[in-house]
Amino acid sequence: MAKILIIDDEVHIIELARLYLQRDGFQVESATRGQDGLVMVSTANPDLVILDIMLPDIDGFEVCRQIRAKSKVPVLMLSARREDVDKIVGLELGADDYLAKPFNPQELVARVKAILRRSQAEAAPQQIIDIFGVHIDVLKRDVIINNEPLKLRTKEFDLLYVFAQNPDIVLSRERLLNQVWGYDYYGETRTVDVHVSHLRDKLKDSPADIETFRGTGYKLIERKESK
Repeated sequence: MAKILIIDDEVHIIELARLYLQRDGFQVESATRGQDGLVMVSTANPDLVILDIMLPDIDGFEVCRQIRAKSKVPVLMLSARREDVDKIVGLELGADDYLAKPFNPQELVARVKAILRRSQAEAAPQQIIDIFGVHIDVLKRDVIINNEPLKLRTKEFDLLYVFAQNPDIVLSRERLLNQVWGYDYYGETRTVDVHVSHLRDKLKDSPADIETFRGTGYKLIERKESK
């Protein structure tokens, strides 16, 4: 039984999420303050953290930063604010997904399941891929370019892996959302665009590049300058 930790100061949100998560067999723990939540991440060993941005002591961004400093536990961030900047900051800090309030509790459960599927799949032995001068060891989650390691965030690595499995093929945002984040299209393709932008920037000195196809998606290609 997977354990979910909810860190949110709105008790009714905690209870709504608890109701639907427990119906699907999840064990649920909760905290209403950021500091308490950080303690529970260490003591309760959750399989996933649902984290609100607006907390009464320290905000969710700082909680996420401190979680990522010592743990790879998946984090799903929540916010009542709908500004893109909140989503971007959360993802850059290492959150695995973002959901705006108010939310459909069934969608929350679907996203939790999708994140956990991805997390479990990442633990399975995989293959080594060499493509366009990029060496990817999926088991170790290492990327080597020009004999130098390339440091990638979790979802950046997952994106690169999907691209490497489909070289010279245009992948739609919807397909990337499904394969990397593990859930069906909810209109949140901005999440894909943000991560692709960061991944492309990190590949700028490599023989590989990501080409944008306006209105369609993205494709991993060999950089023209390297040919």
